[in-house]
Amino acid sequence: MTILILEDEEPAARQTVQFLQQAGLCATAPPIVRSVAKALEWLQANPMPDLLFSDIELLDGNVFSLYERFRVTCPIIFTTAYDQFLLPAFRGNGIAYLLKPFTYEQFQEALAKYHLLQGSFAQPATPALSPEVVRELSQALRQSNQPTYKQRFSVRMRNGLFILQIEDIAYVQADEGVTFAVDAAGTRYPLSGTLTEVERQLNPAHFGRLNRSELVNIAFVEKVEPYFNNRLAVKLRGKNEVILTTSAAQTPEFRRWLEG
Repeated sequence: MTILILEDEEPAARQTVQFLQQAGLCATAPPIVRSVAKALEWLQANPMPDLLFSDIELLDGNVFSLYERFRVTCPIIFTTAYDQFLLPAFRGNGIAYLLKPFTYEQFQEALAKYHLLQGSFAQPATPALSPEVVRELSQALRQSNQPTYKQRFSVRMRNGLFILQIEDIAYVQADEGVTFAVDAAGTRYPLSGTLTEVERQLNPAHFGRLNRSELVNIAFVEKVEPYFNNRLAVKLRGKNEVILTTSAAQTPEFRRWLEG
């Protein structure tokens, strides 16, 4: 049988070849392609393989961009590190997958599924990877690539460990080398890490940078007014005594952030 491997990681490619040879499916190593561009060239220049082993992230991008441009009609066994979002899509469409790192036993199970369905592959029916399936998998992959942000901080206080919900933070402030989260009541909670490190853990749609030492939660912003030297004054809801200001350098970016 003719097999094509789409894999940009050398150890994973070697393992797939080793397992194929161990299963007696190929005496010599099948072709290994490491990029979407090279895979498109190979598929255009060669007959459709009997079976395709496909990673998802190749050297030059997502493999679904290949399947959107070229109609692959052979069965595909995906070798992927994506699990929580992609696997339901695989299961729902009857596509075999191998979750990295996989064992020879798992490899055999995927091959057994291939052989079980082999009779239907011979029929001139719908391609193994239809446009509908490609769209579903692409959507699932986009969801899996969404960054995850903090939902809460555990803060060590004098009387124990306090759980601070992210939505309760009005602003974050760096003061004398310590980063504090400040709630609506003005209580300051010391956080671990620098302001930049904390900023990476917060959803940028909700928290915007004011200056070198402060971030603000959009949910607590009541009013923004012009301030001296091309800066902005930010007034918080219910906290008339608290006025935060942007730096002149940060003002243009803060304006863009306010507009969403």
